[in-house]
Formats: sequence, C-alpha cells, structure tokens
Amino acid sequence: MKASLILHAVLCLALPAQNAAAGRTAFFAMNTIARGGPAVIVPMLKDLGYDGLGGSAGDGAMATALEAGGLKFFNGYLTLEFHAEQTVLDLRLKQMIDAMHGHHTVLWIALAKVFNGETAFQKSSPEADDIAISGLREIAEYAEPHGVKIALYPHTGLWLERVEDAIRVADKMNRADVGVTFNLCHWLKVEGAERDPEPVLKAAMPRLMFVTINGADKGDTRQMGWDRLIQPLDRGSYEVGAFLKKLDAAGYVGPIGFQGFGIKDEPREVLSRTMTAWKKFRAEIK
Repeated sequence: MKASLILHAVLCLALPAQNAAAGRTAFFAMNTIARGGPAVIVPMLKDLGYDGLGGSAGDGAMATALEAGGLKFFNGYLTLEFHAEQTVLDLRLKQMIDAMHGHHTVLWIALAKVFNGETAFQKSSPEADDIAISGLREIAEYAEPHGVKIALYPHTGLWLERVEDAIRVADKMNRADVGVTFNLCHWLKVEGAERDPEPVLKAAMPRLMFVTINGADKGDTRQMGWDRLIQPLDRGSYEVGAFLKKLDAAGYVGPIGFQGFGIKDEPREVLSRTMTAWKKFRAEIK
C-alpha cells in the first residue's frame, strides 16, 4: 500500500463521524444558512434529514443540544491572524477549545493574515509557512488532549486562500489531527470553473477532513459575486453532481457540508430543497 493511502486510512479512523451510518456520507448544514439558536436549528435539521451542523467555534451549548437530538456538531469556524514571536493561544481561544472538549468537534480555521513585525505576507506565500505552522502547532498541542482536531479552511482573499496552501501547510505539519477542507464556492472564486478540481481533490485526499458544496453558476466564476457562487443546491448551472462524482471517484467518504452564506430565501425552504437535491445527486452516484 502506498504511503499516502496508509495515511488516508489512519486519518479516516481518527476523524469524527465520517459516515452518519454505514455506507452513507454524512451531510450537514452550515450555520450560514441554518440560523438561530438550538431550539430552532436542532429540530429543523433533524426533521429535514441533516446529520448535524457546522457552527461557531466554542459553541458548547449548540454541540450539547445537537447531540441530545441525535445529531453532530461537526466543526466550529474561526478566523485567526498569526504574528511572528507572538502566542496565538490566548484565553479566548483556550476557552473555545475547552468548550469543544468531549464533543469530537473539529476546529475549522481560516487563516486571514500572517505577520512578521508590521509586514503582512502576501496571499499564499510559502514564506509565511513557518510562522503559520508555529501557531497552528501551538493550537493543536493544546487541543489534542481535548479531542479537538484542526481542519484548515481555504477562503477567498485570506492568506490561506487556496486548497494547495492548506495541503502544503498540513503536509509540513504532518500531524494526523491537522487536515484540510475543500470549499467549492471559494474554489470557483479563486481558481475558476474551468479548472478541473479532480487533481487537487486527489492531492488533498490523505488529509481531506471536510468538503463544502452549494449551487453555483458556471462561466467566469472569478468575476462573479457570491449571489451567483452560493445558491441552494438545486439552483445554478454549475454541475455539482459531476463534482460529487469526481469526489467519490477520488475515494472521499468524509462529511460534506452545505454552504448557504448570503442566501436570502427562507432557511427552512432552502435546506429542504437542498436536501432533495442532495439525495438526487447521491442516487446518481450509486
């Protein structure tokens, strides 16, 4: 067995809730569309058939409520900046990680900027890797005894903007508890719809913890606004079903989340239509 496949097998054993049930890919909603408190979100997601939520880092009350409803708090999102020779692990971050203890929740980190003194490194610059890795290692070592893993979250406009950036940093760290995320909307904004994601998905596979999807339009996606790049899963001209087939062919079996940032339609309606589209796409893969 190749070393990359061995590492992927180890990560699959270590990652939380790869499948909600045997042979079925877990599908969760992000709190960008599943909005409200636990009393609203938990029954809505359960009724619509979602496996859980991607929410805010340190939201222990949400995690507890989801678990009580038979669902999972998959990950908690957080945007950070790192500065050379400065600790990133402040009291606020420690408290977030403490609140995630015992919930098998992943800390979803978007790394906005990396500084050396007053100078911010350019987006995607490998020259910032050592500073970024130092900060991430500090977080990972504190989080490890709490059962909290880290998934790097590529985000348009941030230092960690590209999926390749996340892979590069995670590979250098070489920790089973630090992985990467593939976000379809950010891929389309940064790379464009014409670039085939399959090679990058395969490269990410040994460390791929999460994938997020949504409806979107095809065309010159780098010039499009988020209203066209983030739509309900049953809308848009971009072939999400074809993307999911490539993801499946690459061997990914982990959780997939629905990104609903900026969608103005009523959340329950969006989530209901999205679940219908999700089931259709999954049926076409089998």
